Amino acid sequence: MSDIGTRQMIELYMEEADAPMFLSGFFQSPARNFHTTEYVELDVIRDDMNVAVAVEDLTAGARHNEASKYVNKAFTPPVFKEQGAVNAFDMIKRRAGQNPFESPDFALNAVNDAFRIFHKLDLKIHRAIELMASQVFQTGQLTLIDQNGNAVFVLNFQPKSSHYVTVSTPWAADGTAGDPFGDIASLARTLRRDGKKIPKNLIFGTSALQRFRYNATVQKQLIANMNSQGQGQLAPKLRGADGANYVGWVFIDNYRFDLWGYDGFYAHPQTGTLTPYVADTNVIMESGGRLDLTYGAIPRITGPESRALPFLPSRMSSTEAGLDLTTNAWITPDGENLMVSAGTRPLTIPTAIDTIGCLTVA
Repeated sequence: MSDIGTRQMIELYMEEADAPMFLSGFFQSPARNFHTTEYVELDVIRDDMNVAVAVEDLTAGARHNEASKYVNKAFTPPVFKEQGAVNAFDMIKRRAGQNPFESPDFALNAVNDAFRIFHKLDLKIHRAIELMASQVFQTGQLTLIDQNGNAVFVLNFQPKSSHYVTVSTPWAADGTAGDPFGDIASLARTLRRDGKKIPKNLIFGTSALQRFRYNATVQKQLIANMNSQGQGQLAPKLRGADGANYVGWVFIDNYRFDLWGYDGFYAHPQTGTLTPYVADTNVIMESGGRLDLTYGAIPRITGPESRALPFLPSRMSSTEAGLDLTTNAWITPDGENLMVSAGTRPLTIPTAIDTIGCLTVA
């Protein structure tokens, strides 16, 4: 019952946990990476840093070259499937932000609730893909666990162990110990030799960035950079870079690195603990090599049933955003529940695996 007081309902505030896509933004998703098959395959042709060798004279025969050798790699993507329900009896209740003195629109409430559930599922899948990208960068393999801590998907891309190293002298939190420039230069030379590309990005966990910036040698170089270039530096154009902070650049030996601080995190599936995508004491090194994000469809005999079609399209794909979801919607036989689901089969493939690496600094 209303009393003599008056009230004004202001606009709804809905808190939304973000789904950063910084690491997965390094992976390309051209149209060919979207498929409906069970497996993903790719052929790899390796090259060497050989130089042409002179022959004795003009009459000598040419030296033989081979360009047809390749290796084939096949992968089975993991499967993600999420769903939610909209109950008909809830449609009569006031939705968040609605005026309690207006008659509810059942159909409109159902549509809004369906898309809110779908958006929630979409963000969860995005976070799972970012986690996969983070594992590729930091370990060279994927290990996806369930709520009980059981590994439900494991895929080892067999990286070189020399690309994933722990520094011999830890970087001290106060900058008094460790050799950040020497450790980074050593890994950079390894990636340059193995991957044939020049390393150019360093992505720091929170503690690693602090340890790096507090080092006296590093500070001198960063101050020199600011004095020569000014502080108004623009971040390089990277897909998904909104999830990270650009903190400048530095020359280390023959390499110019853009420096990124990344504090994106997710709720751990087993413990619920907020966990950073990049471990606090890790530094990822990236060289601009080819990395692929592929998407496989979830098999369906039919798409959303006709009564549920207004609530959801059957598949949503975007090469630009690196997104692909097989969606579904159906109404239970009693007509009391609208079910909404989203699924996908993504796989982060380090195609040029020799161009990435990771330092553990403490």
